[in-house]
Amino acid sequence: MTRASDVEAGVSGRPYWYLVQSKPRQAERAETNLVRQGYQVFHPRLRVEHIRRGRRLAAEESLFPNYLFIRLQRWVDNWSPLRSTRGVARLVAFGSEPLPVDDDLIEEIRRRLDERATEPALQTGQRVQIVEGPFRGLDAIFKAHQGEQRVQLLIELLHRQVSLTLPLGSIRRSA
Repeated sequence: MTRASDVEAGVSGRPYWYLVQSKPRQAERAETNLVRQGYQVFHPRLRVEHIRRGRRLAAEESLFPNYLFIRLQRWVDNWSPLRSTRGVARLVAFGSEPLPVDDDLIEEIRRRLDERATEPALQTGQRVQIVEGPFRGLDAIFKAHQGEQRVQLLIELLHRQVSLTLPLGSIRRSA
């Protein structure tokens, strides 16, 4: 646990994590430029799946959009280059002093990201709506992917649940 008295007094010579706010949509740019300057940076990202034009696409998204963590020693590292680094808006502070982020919190974020696989765009049991074809307008329940381009659904037909396979592009998530 970070002791505030250690940080304020500068007694602790060890580095701490601090929160950096990037300019809008420039977190990657800020990360690249900070790493080039020799800073240790942690930019937590999630792998997520999106459906675009009937195709499943994997992408990386920032866990905290426009924020990243930087490891600095309060009384040793030169903090002035942070202000002029491309992509960086500011070091998050309360009052005039930036507050350190607990190492345990950073490790917990890392652990949870490592545990987590790609978050699928559609999950089993999720309600969807059929938007193309002879079943257009019907609600269904997503059951599974059948390859990259097709999905297996459950629809209610004549008071029974019936399994149906359709192209991925013919469904959308229900609101």
